[in-house]
Amino acid sequence: MADRTALEDEDVDIGGKADRAVVRDALGVGVAVGLSGFAFGVTSAGSGLTLLQTCALSLLVFTGASQFALVGALAAGGGPFTAAAGALFLGVRNAFYGLRLSQLLALPRAVRPFAAQWVIDETAAVALAQPTRRAARLGFVVTGLTLYLLWNLTTLLGALGAEAIGDTDAWGLDAAGPAVFLALLAPMLKSGTERAVAGLAVLLGLGLLPVLPAGVPVLLAALAAPAVLWADGRRRKRGDAR
Repeated sequence: MADRTALEDEDVDIGGKADRAVVRDALGVGVAVGLSGFAFGVTSAGSGLTLLQTCALSLLVFTGASQFALVGALAAGGGPFTAAAGALFLGVRNAFYGLRLSQLLALPRAVRPFAAQWVIDETAAVALAQPTRRAARLGFVVTGLTLYLLWNLTTLLGALGAEAIGDTDAWGLDAAGPAVFLALLAPMLKSGTERAVAGLAVLLGLGLLPVLPAGVPVLLAALAAPAVLWADGRRRKRGDAR
């Protein structure tokens, strides 16, 4: 009996340490990314959106890349439909995360519509990195809650700060959004194919910017992915033929 109690205590201790590790990692991701909401608030207010519109985007859309793409296109003079199309295109990836997470988390049906709001890059990364369903659920919830609260709070502070200082272009804060987006994207480009897609997308976006309406180059830059994958497939076939 004593041996069994000791084993149970050991299991509880191991489980507690594992949970603490998940919470620590999730908080680290949530805090690090959540603080960048300040840059979005500044960028959005500098693009001409009101405080209410800026905060509504973070509350309802809550996917950083899409938000930056939307306000960036609007700031460049793009129409609302073009800007929204670019943002929607970037947000489609979350649907694929949702397909995978729905199987991993196996949340009750009544909870899923609310959990869907937190299906983003960071929550998917933390959840998918866990070895068990319990750890995945814990990582998803802690990351989502921390990031959602901080992102919206810092969005509000950034928008208020932008209104207080006036012209954000004079301070160079119009570059804050793209800089944060690049900082988040760069560590994800691990393979040569991913770097090639990113590089070609940049070339397409910048090259088409002077000749096409604002927002359209972002959409056409998405052609970089199929182009690079097609070229990579051709290269591999040639290698196999040899």
